[in-house]
Amino acid sequence: MVSNAEIGAKVAEFLLKIKAVKLQPTEPFTWASGWKSPIYCDNRKTLSYPKVRTYIRQQFVEIIQQNFAKPDVIAGVATGAIAIGALVAEEMGLPFIYVRPEPKKHGLANLIEGEIKAGQSVLIIEDLISTGGSSLKAVESLRAAECEVKGMAAIFTYGFQSATDNFKAANVKLVTLSNYQSLIRQALHDNYINEQDLAELENWRKKPETWGK
Repeated sequence: MVSNAEIGAKVAEFLLKIKAVKLQPTEPFTWASGWKSPIYCDNRKTLSYPKVRTYIRQQFVEIIQQNFAKPDVIAGVATGAIAIGALVAEEMGLPFIYVRPEPKKHGLANLIEGEIKAGQSVLIIEDLISTGGSSLKAVESLRAAECEVKGMAAIFTYGFQSATDNFKAANVKLVTLSNYQSLIRQALHDNYINEQDLAELENWRKKPETWGK
């Protein structure tokens, strides 16, 4: 059986190779939150590479089966996880829905798209976890619809303590295919960064809200 560490390294290798993740310690990005960051992650790019998206889909199915009893429904978080969530649902032979960050502003004003019934169990798919705030809004929406949220599976997490605290407070189990530590180790191994870059990337991870200011 392939270990979680091996899966994490392989997913990180893919993300770096297709430039879904960009590392720029000396030319940081600015996030919407205002944080300065040496990393930018766009996991939507995985959908453009059949080999990558197939691997991610297969590993999602594996970790769902290992960590959660089979749900009634798979849910994707809009918009980044809609496509990969649908692929996972197809692979598992399950219904699929997706959850908007806020109700649609016209028509039926749906917050949850697709058919879901009170009492059904749902496994949520995400592409990326930062603080967990937007992801956990989907949990709240599904619980408000009287569904049982079995947990969440994501492609990648930055591993912020705030996210750990938020998921614990919401009583939601989170599993991910890869994480920040796996990513920067793989980046060093594959010569995307050097030892000095690694030190700066580790510093950012410790205090991302004040890094670069």
